[in-house]
Amino acid sequence: MQIKWPNDLLLGGAKLSGILLERVDDWVVIGSGVNVAHHPELADRATTSLRAAGATIDAPALQADLAAALARWLAIWRGQGLAPVTQRWRERAHPPGTELRARLPDGGEWHGRYETLDPGGALVLRLADGTARVMHAGDIFLL
Repeated sequence: MQIKWPNDLLLGGAKLSGILLERVDDWVVIGSGVNVAHHPELADRATTSLRAAGATIDAPALQADLAAALARWLAIWRGQGLAPVTQRWRERAHPPGTELRARLPDGGEWHGRYETLDPGGALVLRLADGTARVMHAGDIFLL
């Protein structure tokens, strides 16, 4: 399993899950979806499900496991700050140097290589001309 910034979980290069965060005043609303028993067929990306990968967990059990993991990581974030969270993300993500195409919220695109996450969790992308760009929102495509 691999994480693709900012919010996808990949299994064998296919999208298995996605997470969305939205800030509302002082709150953050978290939405997530996991392809447990089925997965959509999409023209622009490969997808999979836990069942297609041979897993037998059911949705209620998975939901309980995910809720416990979220509570554990929220406690770490509150107690130690974001650094342990971003470090764990780096351990599970595509390696530095991975070629990416980034589609920005304004419709523009950047092409470059994944370098790291900044201290706030933003993606740092190294462009072909050597400059680094920090991306806070957008879609990433692994090339």
